Amino acid sequence: MSLENQNKKSVQGSQVEVNPAPIPYGRQNITEEDIQAVIETLKSDFLTQGPKIAEFEEAFSNYVGSNYAVAVSNGTAALHLCAMALKVQEGDKVITTPITFAASANCVRYCGGEVVFADIDPETYLLDINKVRELLEASPKGTYKGIIPVDFAGRAVDLKAFRNLANDYGLWIIEDSCHAPGGYFMDSDANKQHCGNGNFADLAIFSFHPVKHIACGEGGMITTNDEKIYEKLLQLRTHGIIKDEKKYKNTPAFANGSTVKSSATVRSSAVDVMSSVDETYPNWYMEMQELGYNYRLTDFQAALGTSQLKRADKGLAKRREIAATYQKAFKEKEFIKGQSGVVEGHAYHLYVLEVENRLGLYNYLREHNIFAQIHYIPCHLMPYYKQFGWKEGDMPNAENYYKQCISLPMYPTLIQDDLSYIIQKIQEFYEQSS
Repeated sequence: MSLENQNKKSVQGSQVEVNPAPIPYGRQNITEEDIQAVIETLKSDFLTQGPKIAEFEEAFSNYVGSNYAVAVSNGTAALHLCAMALKVQEGDKVITTPITFAASANCVRYCGGEVVFADIDPETYLLDINKVRELLEASPKGTYKGIIPVDFAGRAVDLKAFRNLANDYGLWIIEDSCHAPGGYFMDSDANKQHCGNGNFADLAIFSFHPVKHIACGEGGMITTNDEKIYEKLLQLRTHGIIKDEKKYKNTPAFANGSTVKSSATVRSSAVDVMSSVDETYPNWYMEMQELGYNYRLTDFQAALGTSQLKRADKGLAKRREIAATYQKAFKEKEFIKGQSGVVEGHAYHLYVLEVENRLGLYNYLREHNIFAQIHYIPCHLMPYYKQFGWKEGDMPNAENYYKQCISLPMYPTLIQDDLSYIIQKIQEFYEQSS
């Protein structure tokens, strides 16, 4: 859009309206405290894998209520490591939702597994547990290995119900909670269950992309309550390398520079003399015991994340206020076919409307500097997944949702004037169309 169009004026009666600066669907909020936290880390001795990583991990695990947290380079890396830690392999079938960012499904493909989509609940936009149950009941036990539910838009999945179903079929669960730090659901015993607390999912993942609740630039986190899986994740995020003499497979003699031939130790030099040193591992020693990746987060990103986390609840409260304003504005409007609404525990990464003439509204908003977005194109209809036989008609609820959905601007620094302007322009579009 040209600068001329961005600043154009339109006359409505006697009122002259000036388009505001562009309003995106999401935006990071970087404060002076955030900047100082990063500067202090840049001046320290560590830029990566220093003390800020552990500090961020501890603060985040305390925030969501999990036993362990592992910081990684992004949310996709988090998903990939989860699939690896759960030993997804070629031929394994894993169920997920088609209404999500592609990484929720792609992590299974990275490991050679097969993605099986199940439709969404049209009321919640979340993976429909009844559709998942139908898939499981239609096949012999053992056909499927796991489920990846997504806390889409920030609405928490009822993981207790999914856990009960998964237990019946021996399945693991990865909770994709990229949209929902601070979100929660009330379980069947009226207990508040925070997204990522590990009470029902084997693993949960989060993203720290700039438009998310907590921004690191890029970054991700895995949470779990399983100590063995936690230790595996630490190894896999750093090339599969360990530095723990209790777990080494090579001998101390080898680590110190000796080689083994015909069961006898051969010294690396004729002048070497056997000593107690040969019975201990040197400080430099480490072992790569399996294939891992460099999925580490930097210290300055962790410093930014830790700073942002301190005001996460304040941002979450603001998101919920904005959601309540949207819900009130669009309640019972004829052009609204559905909306995110006011839901307890919703974290509101997105506020979604389902509308008539979605394309017309999308373009009209852009003309007025409101950059709404669409979340998401159904995964099963992406060309990559269509090659496996998925086609239109397979997921009718997801496909119908896609035809009508639009995500409105949603971020804590969205000011009241801009919020009112967004609502006004949406209502104006449909008044003009009627």
